[in-house]
Amino acid sequence: MRDPERTRRRILDAALKEFSARGFAGARVGGIARRAKVNKRMLYHYFGDKEGLFRAVLRHKISERMSRAEALAPQTDVVSSMPIWFQQNCQDTDWVRLLAWESLQTTKDAVLDEQERRRISRQVAGRIRQKQATGKLRNDVPAEFLQLAKVSLAMFPQALPQLARIILGRSPHEAKFHRDYARFLETISVGFRP
Repeated sequence: MRDPERTRRRILDAALKEFSARGFAGARVGGIARRAKVNKRMLYHYFGDKEGLFRAVLRHKISERMSRAEALAPQTDVVSSMPIWFQQNCQDTDWVRLLAWESLQTTKDAVLDEQERRRISRQVAGRIRQKQATGKLRNDVPAEFLQLAKVSLAMFPQALPQLARIILGRSPHEAKFHRDYARFLETISVGFRP
């Protein structure tokens, strides 16, 4: 018996692995189909083309990560949730690598699915502004800067592990590093408050 949703999910999982390993330009539809154990025709049926598949992977991962973060920390704001976002990045290095490849391969500032991603970013900035208005976060800096700082701090060690290792003298992939860095993020999030 066929299960279209399970097949779709297998394709998305395989595509994430392929795109994170080779980037958009280097990923091959045939390689994704082999990983997913489907034929290329099925992949095209569900996603149209390689760009449609990449867009679906991005949307799926963004939705999955936001849902997970909200479930883990419904009471925290976007700044004090930095340790949670960092832990997600540690557990989801394919996502971090996917974004790194995207950065390397993006030309003329054209980003796939940019409009939708900007919409999500505006929502996050809006939540930060609400916290600023209530005095829970400092309001002397733009909300977008706080958002960028949060994303940067939560992603950097996994995005550029070689620099983290050079600076710290230890691997950012070790469990002890994860614990220590999460505590550090908790400590500095205080600086975002008034």
